[in-house]
Amino acid sequence: MTEIGKSNDLRVVKEVDFGFYLDGGELGEILLPRRYVPDDCSIDKILTVFIYRDSEDRLIATTEMPYAVVDDFALLKVVAVNKVGAFLDWGLPKDLMVPFREQNVRMKAGQSYLVRLYLDSSLRIAASAKLDRYLDTWQAHYDVGQEVDLLICMQSDIGYKAIINSSHWGVIHFDDLFQTVKKGESITGFIKKVRDDHKIDLCLKKPGYEKIDGISKTILDTLKKQGGQIFITDKSPPEEIRALFGISKKNYKKAVGTLYKKRLLTIESDRIRLK
Repeated sequence: MTEIGKSNDLRVVKEVDFGFYLDGGELGEILLPRRYVPDDCSIDKILTVFIYRDSEDRLIATTEMPYAVVDDFALLKVVAVNKVGAFLDWGLPKDLMVPFREQNVRMKAGQSYLVRLYLDSSLRIAASAKLDRYLDTWQAHYDVGQEVDLLICMQSDIGYKAIINSSHWGVIHFDDLFQTVKKGESITGFIKKVRDDHKIDLCLKKPGYEKIDGISKTILDTLKKQGGQIFITDKSPPEEIRALFGISKKNYKKAVGTLYKKRLLTIESDRIRLK
């Protein structure tokens, strides 16, 4: 199914003077203008393209990709404001409109705002700054310590609000901030607590990691880099342990024991493995 406002893999069906037409399925043939045609384009070739409407409201394909697609949240800059709304730079020649009714405050040229991209009733791509309507207010089913994708949204008096997995609001409290974050930044975070009132506390380090010493952290980092498991145990030669971690066998055994007690890894006969 070909989707407007998304990336699609479409087949080239014919060539004309001004470009190529692609098979858009139920949307019909869609023009890929000559300026977007790759050098190796040919009939029946599959191209990855973005579908949107041009200034004359025609469906157009482009091999250029915008900064965000439909259903994405993104921080975008206003390049113009007129009598119908504000227009955002989203990386394509035709700017993205935010109608006045979709603005929390009147947007100003030169400033950036967090928005969510959507298709309007006429299947045109637009954006809205009214983020709450796109986020689930029902109880979230997250586990403490679960890794999640975060979009930093705004600072409050207690910390930073962030969107979790494009689905829920959460808060990183100032006490749990050990690095600089900024509005619009996409980062990895962790679920710290899901409260009885359904509000979600977040942190940027997996709960428990902040109490791990440097040697233990080195082991965890190495495990992550090597796919979550390492074929080294307390029976491995000291030279092998030192070559990989730069530590003695004694310190290695002590650190692994600490991580095992914290239930952060498992110990098997021939390896250690991240939980």
